[in-house]
Amino acid sequence: MLISLVLLGAVFAGLAFFVVRQLAEAQRQKKLEKITGVVERKEGTEKTAQKASVSKKLKDSGGTGPDGIQKGSIRDLIRQAGFDTPMRRYWIYSGITSFVVMMIFVIWGAPLLATILFTVTGFLGLPKLWLKFKAKRRQKAFLEEFADALDAMVRLLKAGMPVTEAIAMAGREFQGPVAVEMNYIYDQQRIGVSLAAASENAALRMPITEMQMFATAVAIQSETGASLSEVLTNLSGVIRARFKLKRKIVALSSEARTSAMIIGALPIMVATILKIVNPEYMSLLFEDRTGHILLWGCGIWMSLGVLVMRQMINFRI
Repeated sequence: MLISLVLLGAVFAGLAFFVVRQLAEAQRQKKLEKITGVVERKEGTEKTAQKASVSKKLKDSGGTGPDGIQKGSIRDLIRQAGFDTPMRRYWIYSGITSFVVMMIFVIWGAPLLATILFTVTGFLGLPKLWLKFKAKRRQKAFLEEFADALDAMVRLLKAGMPVTEAIAMAGREFQGPVAVEMNYIYDQQRIGVSLAAASENAALRMPITEMQMFATAVAIQSETGASLSEVLTNLSGVIRARFKLKRKIVALSSEARTSAMIIGALPIMVATILKIVNPEYMSLLFEDRTGHILLWGCGIWMSLGVLVMRQMINFRI
């Protein structure tokens, strides 16, 4: 019992040290961003920084992962999910999640090593996984209306309205993530940020290829004075074609997805039915040490199989 308490204390001490270090790093990064912004304003290098940012965006256009989530800090992931939560609150929620997971496994009577591993997973893994899920769902909702928003902006640009007013109209007329991001670009432009820089910041909040194309088009138009309406028209057509292709792939892979779900759920369903029909036949797996080892082995191999099947039917566009 004493060893268990010591190990749990060590785990929580390590988690506390990790949180303090992350908060200190976040504060340092925030101060560095402020200092960098002041220096750029004093030196008047906004145009140079804008060109470098456009070049970097064109070079790193494939910087998102297979799930469409850009690899970055937790703060960036929070913004991508559509939240404005400070880091302190995120770590508080992570601590609550890990404590709940630990209490569940302690009440269940799980082994100490499993309790420690799942507690750490509840602290570092589950909150981040939930943020990725929210960010991916937000990106999907954004893509469903982004092409229509671009078409509306093109009509206003052809009617003679400036780009900023067209973006403001998209923020007023549309809802969901499209309205949020367009209003973000308009508000940033109103407080003195250039339109190209505001679009690039929005592309960091919505790290998908379509938004990066939009930010690049706005940046190039602000530098060269090219026709933005023609660029946005082509971009709208590309977005609709990509969206159509994604839905076609989902339809063609639906049979494989259904088969994967059935194969993954079949062992659990059979075990549950056998447990109900003949409890003594399945009791060895839950009461004997060898049965515990077999259960852990089956769980690990089933998880690996599900991951492999997921990668086989997950197509990146």
